[in-house]
Order: sequence, then C-alpha cells, then structure tokens
Amino acid sequence: MAPAEKDSRQLLTSLLRDVARSFYLTMRVLPGAIRPQISLAYLLARTTDTIADTEIVPVAERLQALDHLRARILGQTTPPLDFVKFQSDGSLSPTRAAEAVLLSRAEDALALLTAFTPEDQQLIREVLATITSGQALDLQRFGGAEHSAGAGTPNLPALQTDAELEDYTYRVAGCVGEFWTRLCRAHLFPRARLDAASLLADGVRFGKGLQLVNVLRDLPADLRRGRCYLPLAKLSAAGLAPADLLDPANEPRLRPLYRDYLALTEAHLAAGWAYTNRLPAGQVRVRLACAWPVLIGLRTLDKLRAGRVLDPTQRIKVSRAEIRQILVRSLLAYPWPRAWRNLFGQTVN
Repeated sequence: MAPAEKDSRQLLTSLLRDVARSFYLTMRVLPGAIRPQISLAYLLARTTDTIADTEIVPVAERLQALDHLRARILGQTTPPLDFVKFQSDGSLSPTRAAEAVLLSRAEDALALLTAFTPEDQQLIREVLATITSGQALDLQRFGGAEHSAGAGTPNLPALQTDAELEDYTYRVAGCVGEFWTRLCRAHLFPRARLDAASLLADGVRFGKGLQLVNVLRDLPADLRRGRCYLPLAKLSAAGLAPADLLDPANEPRLRPLYRDYLALTEAHLAAGWAYTNRLPAGQVRVRLACAWPVLIGLRTLDKLRAGRVLDPTQRIKVSRAEIRQILVRSLLAYPWPRAWRNLFGQTVN
C-alpha cells in the first residue's frame, strides 16, 4: 500500500472511529462501494461542527472560519485553512483531542474529496452546503448566549416555532437522509423498482427523527449552553419560559409537551424503519446500517420517557451493553422476516 493511500485509509478509519464511536458501527457494516463517500462526508460535517462549537473562539470568527471551510468544500476558493486557534481549548478529553486532529487534517480530507467521481463529489458538496447552513444559522441564533446561560437567565434564547425546529432538523440531519438515499441508489441498486419519492421522504424523516432524539436527550446540556430547541410558542402555551427549564423542579409542567415531542420523534423513527424495509432485501449491510440507529433511537426514547429529562446530572443514554444486545438481536432476526419486522415494536432491554 502506497504511503498516500495508507494515510487516506487512516483518515477514514481510525480517525473516524475516534470522533464517531457510535456512528463508526454503522460505517463498518456499510458496503465498500459507499463507505468511503459517507465516511468522508461525516468527517467533513464533524469538522464544521467542531468549528461551530468551539466556544473559546468568538462567534464572528467561527462564522468566518465556517464560511471559509464551506467555500473550500464547494470548490469555490483555494486559500489554505488555518484552524490553530480552534485546536487549543486546553481540554484533555479524548474527544477533544480527536477533534483537534480532525481539524489539523482538514486539508487531507478536502484532498480526498477530489478523488471521488464528479457525481459523488456533487452529492457530498450538496449535503455539506445544507449542513453548514444549519450550523451557521444556529450560531447566529444562539452564539451570543453561550457564556450567559444559568439559573438567573431570564431571556434564554429559543427557537420560535415548530417550523423553525423542522427547518433545523432538516438542515443538520434530514438532508443526510437524502444524501444517503441518492448515494445508495446510484452505487448499490440503481435499477431497483422503488417508489423514489416515498423513499426520499422517509429518508428525510429518518434523519429528522435521529436529530430530535439528540434534541430531547441533550435538553439540559443545551440549555446551559444558552440554547433551547423546544419552540417558544409551544412553551408559552404550556405556561413556561425557556429559562424555567433550567430548574429540574419544573419537569412535571414540561412533561405533557415533552411527551408530544417524544411521539413526534417516534413517528419519524417509524418512517425510518419503513425506509429500512423498503430497501431491497438483498442489501443486508445497508439495512443493518439503517436499522441500528433506528433501534438505538427507539431505546433512547424509552429511557427519556422514564428519566429525569431536566436534571443536568442525569446523562440519559443507551449503554454499550444495550447497543451490543440490539446489534445481536437484529442479526439473529434478519433471516426471519416476521421477527425482523417486529424489532421496531419491541422494547429492547
């Protein structure tokens, strides 16, 4: 293996594993015909996300760096990238260390992009353009409140309406469902007789559902970062202000509205399950790669229904042991269509 090829493989394997421990399971099972494209798209999206989330750098500079990287991804400019200030926040956590390496390898990732076919490059660039637009909008909405959120914050910023929440989940995740679908169709089953419109629509809902799981699970942490993704219109109708959610004692007042969003998220995941089962039965690897995040997301919703969702000391997540159980159960069920279809309706314990 040539040094350059070996280095590229390391970027799409070990570095991907370090920055995306759960998503890496999905990447490993994907067919080789689409794994590099999806892996690179994820790494570039994670790079832009790291820039957007580096709070030690002023918002204006993050927006400028995000715009610079977006232009490079789209092939609009050529000036070299410089993310040194984004790599030195003093954190020694493994995740932050991996993200620092990711930023230092941004030029290498961009070089890998040009190695794909023009058609694949276009798909990757389109999805990154949408994702970065969502990240930039997020910064513009919430960036000014990052260091001021707390128990005494009366005007914690929030999304205004469900339409804004839907737009946000589409930009940062729903568009990935479109990208995934178009890439799979082009490389794996171009001649399969499928309802393309329905498949794309369910793919979008699939991505939105996974992002809503994150929104509902990360609510306490996001609030303390000055971000409320539950829309102000719905909170006001429930007699709540965003700052009220900083107090875990207000959870009973939030619960009816929270249950509505749990139901919406489950409906999106159900569309993701329908999407998985619309894929050609012979595409075992792609079906498993879709099934696992759906089932893990469903299990997360179960935990959120029972957990203290406003308590910042309670990190609600699916354990590694539970994830292994989901993986094993799905592999055992796959040869049996009825058992496979019933996976979504079961509580995965």
